[in-house]
Amino acid sequence: MGAKILMSTAIQLRISAVMGRPSINTFGHTKLLGEELRQIGSKSFSSASGGLLLEQQLSSTQNGVERTKLFSSKELEQATDHFNVNRILGIGGQGTVYKGMLSDGRIVAVKKSQKVDEDDLEVFINEVVILSQINHRNVVKLLGCCLETEVPLLVYEFIPNDTLFQHIHNPTEEFPLTWEMRLRIATEVSLALSYLHSAASVPIYHRDIKSTNILLDDKYRAKVSDFGTSRSVSIDQTHLTTKVIGTFGYLDPEYFQSSQFTEKSDVYSFGVVMVELLTGQKAISSIRSQDQGKSLATNFLQSIEENSLLDILDARVLNEGKKEEIMAIAQLARRCLYLNGKRRPTMKEVAAELEAIQGSSVPDNLGDTEHHSIVEVSEPAFITKTNVDSVEEKSTILMRNQVKQWCE
Repeated sequence: MGAKILMSTAIQLRISAVMGRPSINTFGHTKLLGEELRQIGSKSFSSASGGLLLEQQLSSTQNGVERTKLFSSKELEQATDHFNVNRILGIGGQGTVYKGMLSDGRIVAVKKSQKVDEDDLEVFINEVVILSQINHRNVVKLLGCCLETEVPLLVYEFIPNDTLFQHIHNPTEEFPLTWEMRLRIATEVSLALSYLHSAASVPIYHRDIKSTNILLDDKYRAKVSDFGTSRSVSIDQTHLTTKVIGTFGYLDPEYFQSSQFTEKSDVYSFGVVMVELLTGQKAISSIRSQDQGKSLATNFLQSIEENSLLDILDARVLNEGKKEEIMAIAQLARRCLYLNGKRRPTMKEVAAELEAIQGSSVPDNLGDTEHHSIVEVSEPAFITKTNVDSVEEKSTILMRNQVKQWCE
């Protein structure tokens, strides 16, 4: 009963918070909540767990978003052959993902949480409510959820070709990650993030962008996933002040220091993913020397300073990519990694630049405007013991020289 009450209270409070409402009373379902709380002892677990409230929230279709379904536990048990171990697609910190087939023949992925506690419920509710508001081809689709079980169950579209991380760091000869694919995937992810920040019904911060949270479908199109820690914000809200969460190596240093997460924090994380695509290296690696630094972002920026950027690029990138495209991507990644978040481009600007690069229309004035320039930025994108102004000036000159020399 304790777990049921916990689930009920958590869902009611969390839906209100995720939707940007300060309290349950302002949610407009006070009567429904009161009735549900009074009948916790007599209702099924689905109702006692806040299922009625969640169902009402998900029942309407807005902005072209397909209605999110509430599945029965029986449906999902049949779909996964009673959660057979042979159906396991992966096991992570938040639970186990199973491959399943619904009665209509659709192949799905079913995520089953490992346990029920307040933190897990918050992740579950966030993912349900956030994804129910999203309609974008490069964001994984949540088909529904189940509230009838002791642990939450989420049902997603099945994405067959693993994660971007897997293809970058464990490549196969059968499905190599070509330069064209890397550029397209970067563009698709940027479009998804641009949509979340500026085109969704309410602005959404992802808060955990990394290559393991980018899935590839049957045509190797990018699908951004894992919205458990995401937050929606009001249009006039500039940041979230929260405890620092995220993945080391992708975490915005400014957010780490201030506990204030902004849209530019997602930009920083995306910048790290871009560098992964350029170099084929992991965001954090113990293999790199102490001088290089364990952080890929630091290593990338130092390579620019030391005029050795070409030395760390992936061989396939060097062999297949157009020189102008590669250097334009490197410049863009560098700007995404500025220490001062205000200096970073928005995801809308990043997406526009990537689309231009992908369309073989790299702007002739790249590096000459305020948005593209790496000349006028006086603050470094990383911290070193060297005088920051001289580091920035030196790395700027070296980057421009590399572009000029390599393209000659």
